[in-house]
Amino acid sequence: MTALQEIFLDFQNSSMPMELTVLAASLALAWMCAWALGRGGTRDSILFGRRVVDGLLFPLLALVFTLACKTILVKFQSVALLKLAVPVLLALAVIRLIARVLTSVFPESHGARLIERAVSWLAWAFAVMWITGLLQPVREELDAIELSVGKSHVSLLHVLEVILNSSFVLVLTLWLSAFLESKVLSRALTDLSMRKVASNAMRAFLLLIGMLLALSASGVDLTALSVLGGALGVGLGFGLQKLAANYVSGFVILLERSLRIGDYVRVDGFEGWVTDIKTRYTLVRAINGVESVIPNELLMTQRVENLSLESSHLLQNCMFWVGLQSHVEEVQKLLADAAMSADLVIADPAPMALLAEVAPQGLRFQLNFWMDDPAHGQGLVKSNVNRAALEALRKAGVLLAPAPYEVQLVKTTEIGTI
Repeated sequence: MTALQEIFLDFQNSSMPMELTVLAASLALAWMCAWALGRGGTRDSILFGRRVVDGLLFPLLALVFTLACKTILVKFQSVALLKLAVPVLLALAVIRLIARVLTSVFPESHGARLIERAVSWLAWAFAVMWITGLLQPVREELDAIELSVGKSHVSLLHVLEVILNSSFVLVLTLWLSAFLESKVLSRALTDLSMRKVASNAMRAFLLLIGMLLALSASGVDLTALSVLGGALGVGLGFGLQKLAANYVSGFVILLERSLRIGDYVRVDGFEGWVTDIKTRYTLVRAINGVESVIPNELLMTQRVENLSLESSHLLQNCMFWVGLQSHVEEVQKLLADAAMSADLVIADPAPMALLAEVAPQGLRFQLNFWMDDPAHGQGLVKSNVNRAALEALRKAGVLLAPAPYEVQLVKTTEIGTI
């Protein structure tokens, strides 16, 4: 007799009201306990969710209370409704566990959403088979199907159990790593880069330990993994050299802290802010929003300009050609004062205009100035300095002269025309 048939029979006797009362009391008690425990804690967590009811703790407590009541009441009356509630609450707890852990560890991953949906369908299918009494026949059919792996023969049921056990252990491992990262590493390590490398190392170590425990619990001989380890070593030695170099470089960068998240860098002609440092690559976002993925090996083997490492000041220069009849001291003062009038140009050291070249075409002045916070627009500051200098020279009546290469270009064009 299935659980649904037992419930239909219970509706015809007096035991159903008692079961409904006990089930409602178990749900209410679970909600009260979850609310009391999460009242002073952080909302939107794995255990408590956003509204206590959508967290993991509520279905777990409801499952425990329902099982306890079912164990007591089964000695006195039929408990078909409570038997029905157990697989439903168990499926709900599994779904909440997977959904909350994946959302916490991978908040922006589309793959995590697909896994969450697949687990939801599997959990509810498991609950339906349990309720309708089809679970045991399905297990027997799966156990009868054998798969040959070399000289070994394993049943399909055993393979599915290994997959389920491994997945469950991995989810618990991800939950533990996320908890340690948020509660321990965030307080012990204030540096964001060191916290990132510690988090990646801890998560990789816990996942490795969890996978080994899951395989061992499922009856897999771990000594066979030594062959896989040797093959992996050979692969790293030949085909995965670049990949291994990128991973090693990533850990070295994070440990040495030569680059940190938030630094403004220039790499291979591309400059921007370091937004994230992965174990294999580093993300750099330019001012215009373009994001570049840079392999970590490139950051270790090539020149990298870190404009945020020591000082936020940056030396810039602009060139101006004026006529030979111009007064040198007057032009130098005009250019220096124009530079000081622009935003982000600092006064110490003060801007300086140098007579860089004297040619038949005119005088070339090089205006040197220091700017603050180069990450927020070097081109804009130079543009403001050029505009201020041009306006100052025009007001003073200083004539601008063409650059020598422009004069040569004009002569060549005229000769070609003739």
